[in-house]
Amino acid sequence: MKTKQQLEGFLLLAFLTSAGLSLSLPALAEPNGPPPPAETRVAPLIGDHMIIQRGRLVRLAGTDRPGQIVRATLAGRAATAKSDAAGRWALALPALAAGGPFELSIQGSRSLIFGDVWSGEVWLASGQSNMELPLIRSFGGQEAAAGGCPGIRFFTVPQKTSATPGADVDGKWQVCDPLLAAGFSAAAFHFGQDIHRALGVPVGIVQATWGGTPAEAWTPRAALTADPALKPLVDVLDAAEHDPQRRADLAKALADWEAKNFHQDTGNRGEKLGFARGAGGGWAKMEIPQVWENAGLAIDGAVWFRREVTLPEAWSGHDLALSLGAIDDFDVTYWNGERIGATGAETPMYYAAPRHYPVPAHLVKAGRNVVAVRVFDHFGSGGFAGTPAQLSVAPADGGAAALPLGGTWLYKIERRLPPAKADWASRPTARGADDPESATVLWNGMLAPLAAAGPSLAGVIWYQGESNVGRAAQYRTLFPTMIRAWRAAFQDPALPFLFVQLPNFDDAPIKAPLGQGDWAELREAQVAALREPKTAMAVTLDVGEGDNLHPRNKREVGRRLALAAFKLVYGRDLPAEGPSFLTATRAGETIRARFGGVASGLVTSDAAPPRGFLIAGADRVWHAANAHIERDVVVVSSPEVRDPLAIRYGWGNDPPNTLRNGADLPAAPFRTDDWPLATAATAEKPAK
Repeated sequence: MKTKQQLEGFLLLAFLTSAGLSLSLPALAEPNGPPPPAETRVAPLIGDHMIIQRGRLVRLAGTDRPGQIVRATLAGRAATAKSDAAGRWALALPALAAGGPFELSIQGSRSLIFGDVWSGEVWLASGQSNMELPLIRSFGGQEAAAGGCPGIRFFTVPQKTSATPGADVDGKWQVCDPLLAAGFSAAAFHFGQDIHRALGVPVGIVQATWGGTPAEAWTPRAALTADPALKPLVDVLDAAEHDPQRRADLAKALADWEAKNFHQDTGNRGEKLGFARGAGGGWAKMEIPQVWENAGLAIDGAVWFRREVTLPEAWSGHDLALSLGAIDDFDVTYWNGERIGATGAETPMYYAAPRHYPVPAHLVKAGRNVVAVRVFDHFGSGGFAGTPAQLSVAPADGGAAALPLGGTWLYKIERRLPPAKADWASRPTARGADDPESATVLWNGMLAPLAAAGPSLAGVIWYQGESNVGRAAQYRTLFPTMIRAWRAAFQDPALPFLFVQLPNFDDAPIKAPLGQGDWAELREAQVAALREPKTAMAVTLDVGEGDNLHPRNKREVGRRLALAAFKLVYGRDLPAEGPSFLTATRAGETIRARFGGVASGLVTSDAAPPRGFLIAGADRVWHAANAHIERDVVVVSSPEVRDPLAIRYGWGNDPPNTLRNGADLPAAPFRTDDWPLATAATAEKPAK
């Protein structure tokens, strides 16, 4: 309970400071805990290039010697605080209008000066892999990054799990440039650009994402345990965390499941054939980094990559540091034909782990050198999943600038396998606090420290839900609980929360019956969260790719989130959502569905009659329906249903959906019945 108390103390202190009060907290350190800090320090969210939220109190926090008076000055405004017995301090400066650059001075037991500080809009971007997907892997991402991003700053929260809430977060504010933008969240990048261009103020985006993670991983323990329907999520974690044998059994069960469901590497034939030195014909070109599916290579299996590197004379005979970013899934890496490193299943989250390999001095020569990488992909995407900035080689002693390795590589297929299909419903989960899928662990490791730092935010953008597919009924409770818990922790009960509804997706070998689909049920659970105040949803049912878990049109996702922000947060009178279902009335053998939010009228994406409507009678059997538009009404019917009772639209995992409004925004899926849902017994694989 110690860490929970510390976090609550931070939040209480920040709240009182923001109200113009001061408070010294009692020491909470255990006798064997870390000693009090010896000098002035600040949270990493405070630093050069930072963006602070305009029009809101500027909350600052850090540590110093116990009892130290700390004074902060920004743009002619000042505030003081006294550190508590554990050395912690927090204060709040008066709000600033948009502008900059400013200098922030913090005087305690030492002086700290931070420059290039701006006042603007600060947004938190969070979720799983579709929020994490970097700009370089999205449609038009390379061109978008090259176009630059003036007025935007990024802060990336390192991925970290924790059994208890942390008090600090690593990272630093960075000025957006093409290389940095290429590796940042594509959806958040486009959102930030739209906000900056429309408002003309600096925009800061704090990214806290982790692919393949469920909402409970991002939710505080107290919020989960307070609800009997959600407490079992924490109980599973506790059972695994406190029972070593149970954890071992779960780990073995997962290994057994992967061995059964994923392709297995049966041996490195390419090394024996000299591929590490470039032997053999049939090498083709591919731009790296990217997953090879994006280059049209729709396979699993083993693929070799190589490229030449020309080194200066001064590097000859010196140790080098080779960086390749994340490789999805496993790799063996070579320098001048000699193996220098490998990453396999023994590495947690291997498909997202950045590769850093030492190149021994005896392999390094001036002039032409060859780096080769054998990649084995056992399911999902395969290849180089990092960013251009992560691909480089440099002297290990840091004595010279790194040489970039992004660009054109040669590749050769060693083993071609069909994309793996797996029984996701049987996959073991929740194996302890080091598993990012376990309840609370990402809140503890990534978001609790952010909240403890006390920043004011304009709002949150959230893209997640894939890893909760199959548990839609639970998500109806879990998602609003998470939103409320975040608002409490960030001390803002009206914190705007904008989220992306799941797109169309269905790669199951056996398709769900008409009118069913676990992705449809999760989307409905997301809609239920709109009952929470200050929330908005971006519909993306029309921008998925059907069989691609990571659809690449993130430009439209960012645009729709920005439209929601303009209306909900910035008070602009503009169409921000598609047609919204209002009422359904029976008219003979038809059902007439009336919509709001039609803008200049209901239309379809293909100028044909609306597709995606289903209709059913008393037998509750769904049939594809005929539909036509009459101003703000869609008339739905089917010759197979003479006595209709209910309709559904866009209902399924990957359903047809063509209804839009005059602002070219899609209608959200809906149903008029309240019949029990038959959730398909499947669950999404962890997004990579």
